[in-house]
Amino acid sequence: MCTKLVHFSEGNQKHVTFYLPQMHCSSCIWLLENLPKLNKGIINSQVNFLKKEVTIVFDAEKTSLRTVAELITGIGYEPHISLNDFSGNKIKKYDRSRIYKIGIAGFCFGNIMLLSFPEYFSSGNIEETKLKTLFSFLNLGLSIPVFFYCASEFFVSAYKSLKQKFLNIDAPIALAVLMAFGRSIYEITTFSGAGYLDSMSGIVFFMLIGRFFQDKTYQTLSFDRDYTSYFPLGVSVIGTNGEETQVPVSAVKKGDRIKIHSHEIIPADGILFMGKASIDYSFVTGESLPLEKGIGEIIYAGGKQTAGAIELEVVKEVSQSYLTQLWNNDTFKNKTEEKKVSFVHAVSRYFTYVLFTIALISGIYWSSHNSDKAWNAVTAILIVACPCALLLSATFTNGNMLAKLQRARFYVKNANTLENLSEADTIVFDKTGTISMQGEASIHFVGSTLSEYEEQVVRSIANQSNHPLSKAIVSNLSIKKALHVKNYNEVKGSGSSALVNGEKVKIGSAEFVTGIKSINSGDGSKVYISINDDILGCYVVKTKYREELDSLIPALKQKYKLALISGDNNSEEQKLRQVFGEEVDMLFNQHPQDKLNYIKNLQSQGRRVVMIGDGLNDAGALQQSNAGIAVSDDINNFSPGCDAILDGKQFGLLRRLFDYCSKEKEIIYGSFIISILYNIVGLFFAVQGDLSPVIAAILMPVSSASIMIYTTGMSSLYARKLK
Repeated sequence: MCTKLVHFSEGNQKHVTFYLPQMHCSSCIWLLENLPKLNKGIINSQVNFLKKEVTIVFDAEKTSLRTVAELITGIGYEPHISLNDFSGNKIKKYDRSRIYKIGIAGFCFGNIMLLSFPEYFSSGNIEETKLKTLFSFLNLGLSIPVFFYCASEFFVSAYKSLKQKFLNIDAPIALAVLMAFGRSIYEITTFSGAGYLDSMSGIVFFMLIGRFFQDKTYQTLSFDRDYTSYFPLGVSVIGTNGEETQVPVSAVKKGDRIKIHSHEIIPADGILFMGKASIDYSFVTGESLPLEKGIGEIIYAGGKQTAGAIELEVVKEVSQSYLTQLWNNDTFKNKTEEKKVSFVHAVSRYFTYVLFTIALISGIYWSSHNSDKAWNAVTAILIVACPCALLLSATFTNGNMLAKLQRARFYVKNANTLENLSEADTIVFDKTGTISMQGEASIHFVGSTLSEYEEQVVRSIANQSNHPLSKAIVSNLSIKKALHVKNYNEVKGSGSSALVNGEKVKIGSAEFVTGIKSINSGDGSKVYISINDDILGCYVVKTKYREELDSLIPALKQKYKLALISGDNNSEEQKLRQVFGEEVDMLFNQHPQDKLNYIKNLQSQGRRVVMIGDGLNDAGALQQSNAGIAVSDDINNFSPGCDAILDGKQFGLLRRLFDYCSKEKEIIYGSFIISILYNIVGLFFAVQGDLSPVIAAILMPVSSASIMIYTTGMSSLYARKLK
């Protein structure tokens, strides 16, 4: 079972993901992402709040999976583990204990209210003393399951956080419930009053209802992420007749034979069937040294093949949620700018301390001026003021916006990317595979006519690469049979070399193959071929540009500075000038490092840069940019360096997509204002002792509901323009 729970294992490093249904607030995130401080064997801990999951990377020499699970359980988050976790589709059952608690709390609250009517109507002066005592003790009996069972999650959460020297937002709620119950017991047992058991049970009942609807909202957002999110990527599946077919990664099944080209990401766990595997697991572990794998060894999803093409037999279906998780892996982030920390984290940390201070001051003041109001003031303050709506407004907004963008086939990595896209002032385009159509280029060979065998050799080496020009050559050749390829090596932005059937073959730019730079003839991109140092000629690829380019570029120029940077020659510069204009920077014959340096130079001028490329030779530039977008046309352009993936069919929507991202801050600031006003108004009445604790308990979930409605409503309204 332990082996099945671990979804990655290489050396001492193991990765495991737990589903934690108890996760509900920012305090939970703080505790779970600080697990390395509690156990030195844990390398990294990352929370997916919407899916209520935590992914833990640990060193098997320093700790064990059992110890990790016990640690999580010990801080109040017992992982939900079932046989469904071992199947391709995880079915997470809703925790029905919340329903039971709401039902019990509602039943007890209603009956306590009924038994308290005589107390209300007589203003506490019931003539039948025995009847008053009976009702009081009946109320006490009904309140016991509310306090010890229904309210248990507040006490457990507060206690676990205090053990870790952290005061979470459940602490004031637990204190208010404890004070109400304790004072009620004192008044009832000393016959000095009826207590506040109606308030205590009402607080628990309405707080549980608020949590229930909050969880339902999370589930809705999580559903969108699970079932409507996708990567617009394809992978080559080898059929029984040996022919390759491009299929979506989501359609790959266990037992399929897939072909992974050079510098492609492996989308599913598989056993190496053919080829030399040199796997870069930096995407998963942060370690960039490639690992050699032999025939029959398992290769995990998320690794990148750095040598030639290999064939794998899939042993585990593609998990797009796992690919998303890897994509978000902090170990791969290497931006030059420091990671932004939202001010809401500071709010989460200090809000409870400020709240306790206000409650203490109010309690002391009213105790000396009007002791009857002291109780109402303290309990109402502890309940009504809550940072939940403030802290979760960004979560609701970003979750819904990411879902809307995914439906528009624009897959954005995370909320930080939304912010970076909204702040951008410069857009840099790659040419081949980005503004051009990959499958619709015209191609012809210039040189001596190639024999059938020579075409086989060319196809065999070109089929190792995922570069758009190599793909164009492969699709142009009718011969399907591949020859044996050894010692394949690809130099990004230049070309490839290998031994094909014992022949020394090179394919790529003129400088790479011939040693002499090509003279621009204006014909198109040229891919030179040599076999055993005999230069046979070159393929001339004439690009067909995306139909939407003519209307998109003028729209973008109204708001952004544009630039075009390409590894190809400048044969089509004049044609591109007609679209982009004379004032736009255009750089050609650029190597991957040149592209990266260009982005750096723009950033040094204070510009916020979006790089739009094909995810292959642009990986460094995509990672260096403030936001990198990989355009995909049904090929495996999944790059850890990019921040978003755009389906090529949606290329014309770029301006609208950027405008939609810019609405993020506007929506969040609006929700902040609503939340802050709620807390100010609530505290204003609470400190005066005029706010009933029960009313405060009703207002608290209402505030969260108002934020949910506002953020999801506004983000959905703006999304209409994406259609």
